Amino acid sequence: MASKLKNAQIDAKKALEAVEDQFQTLQILNEEGEVVNEAAMPDLTDEQLQELMRRMVYTRILDQRSISLNRQGRLGFYAPTAGQEASQLASQFALEKEDFILPGYRDVPQIIWHGLPLSQAFLWSRGHFHGMQIPEGVNVLHPQIIIGAQYVQTAGVALGLQKRGAKAVAITYTGDGGTSQGDFYEGMNFAGAAKSPAIFIAQNNQFAISTPREKQTAAKTLAQKAVAAGIPGIQVDGMDPLAVYAAVREARERAINGEGPTFIETLTYRYGPHTMAGDDPTRYRTADLDNEWEKKDPLVRFRKFLENKGLWSEEKETQVIEQAKEDIKEAIKLADAAPKQKVTDLMEITYSDMPSNLKEQYEIFQAKESK
Repeated sequence: MASKLKNAQIDAKKALEAVEDQFQTLQILNEEGEVVNEAAMPDLTDEQLQELMRRMVYTRILDQRSISLNRQGRLGFYAPTAGQEASQLASQFALEKEDFILPGYRDVPQIIWHGLPLSQAFLWSRGHFHGMQIPEGVNVLHPQIIIGAQYVQTAGVALGLQKRGAKAVAITYTGDGGTSQGDFYEGMNFAGAAKSPAIFIAQNNQFAISTPREKQTAAKTLAQKAVAAGIPGIQVDGMDPLAVYAAVREARERAINGEGPTFIETLTYRYGPHTMAGDDPTRYRTADLDNEWEKKDPLVRFRKFLENKGLWSEEKETQVIEQAKEDIKEAIKLADAAPKQKVTDLMEITYSDMPSNLKEQYEIFQAKESK
């Protein structure tokens, strides 16, 4: 009996290793901007390649200015994005306007490029209700603060799209730490069982705040967690915009063709702190690790690729940088000009039919605000 049990354990270990070995990292551009996987190259025009680079440069400037604005007290909550531009923007670039994005709190760039005005993104950071009064035709939800909750919501949105017969997908993001949450498994399992058109992305930036990925899970990859939900999983070089685009575009095609959801792990890195709320990455990350990932910078890699094709120049980049600075200046002015938030505003937009006990409080606040 003991011998049979030992043999079964050995077989189980071999089976696990066989599964883990299936998840090789998809890469198209290496760190020098050279194509190393021609077969996986997505079909993008020169104009599309330039537009993707423009968005990545613009967003890097937006990140730098947002950090400065936060330090000046002109923004509230902010989670830096530098280093994750390929993972965030190339995935959004692979979508269509009718697709829905359900972001985490670091994923504001995706919903800006999907149509949310920059001034409203700034207001969301300040906690102003107008920040997430989504304009008509912009298919995004507000950034989710609860870790992993957006995975369950995405399963619901995807099911709604499926019931309507829409040729659209719901896409969501979490970090590597989010894959340790129950909502992560529940959302993927539900969408997998229903074959709903969802794309689940885990941006593995190596640390859940200060907790390294290897302390989150014993799994060799996060991508293999898709197996338990019965859906395809893929690991992608998240510093390579072409690889991210190709993976998400293929996942979208599968989804709208009725083949169900896909889970994508993007290997990436955040150069800044977890958030601007007092996190100090030097306490848990080494300079050597930072330097190693800086060599993989998605902007540097993509810039080299485009320059070799004659599609990018220092002049083009300077124009993008100046445009970003000007847009940010105007957006913060608009945010500053927004009416001050009142308690009665929050009560009015929270309830379509206000409970009687709150109506009394509403009248008290209204009287105070009118003085």
